[in-house]
Amino acid sequence: MKSTLVLLALCILTGASFAQEHPAVTALPNSVYVGADGKFESAPDTAVIRFNISVQENTSQAAYEHASKDAEQVRQVLHANGIEPKAANVGFLSVQPMYDWKSTRQKVIGYRVTTDVTLKLKDFSKIGPITQQLADANVSETQTLNYTLETIDDAKNKAVEDAYRRARNSADAIARASGRIVGELSYASVDTFENQRVPVPRMARPMAAKAEAAPAPTEEFTPQTVTVTAHVNALFNLK
Repeated sequence: MKSTLVLLALCILTGASFAQEHPAVTALPNSVYVGADGKFESAPDTAVIRFNISVQENTSQAAYEHASKDAEQVRQVLHANGIEPKAANVGFLSVQPMYDWKSTRQKVIGYRVTTDVTLKLKDFSKIGPITQQLADANVSETQTLNYTLETIDDAKNKAVEDAYRRARNSADAIARASGRIVGELSYASVDTFENQRVPVPRMARPMAAKAEAAPAPTEEFTPQTVTVTAHVNALFNLK
């Protein structure tokens, strides 16, 4: 009688991003347990512009009115580019008294009103005009531009498929080496991770464009992508 063959392949993860605990799997006779990493890279589909409205005046009413005028300028910039103002998320207006700390008594010398604005764009061609017009309107000291991938589910699925394919290939290699054949999948665990890089900080007051615009810094280069990675642990039966 042939002795029962037990094959066990352990995948040791060294990356910090994969340092997660997985459910314990008991080694079964005539089975192979493998783990593999996979990834999928996709171009970003959303540009996120973040800036703040911040003003300071002698009175709280004057500061509030000033902030309201700046908010109206933001509305005009959006309308000018065919974007509804509701597409931008605006935080609550924060009113803070400003004190003269050099005085022995806490003397109020003014009031600051601030709020944060976040705008998501699908049409990347509007990024340049909007950031330029916001800078010209002088409503914010800085702007931050990030690119993200909002339709992330499809990318995750493709990363998982890549990881499973690699795990299955490892299982097939072990089975061939032992004269066996991989059977049906008995167990699997999946982890996915997003690498939302591509931050692009922007100054709020860019230099005026020349008569003949120079090529964009990224023109003719390969744009950065959003990487989604996955790890699959799989237990296969052996024939």
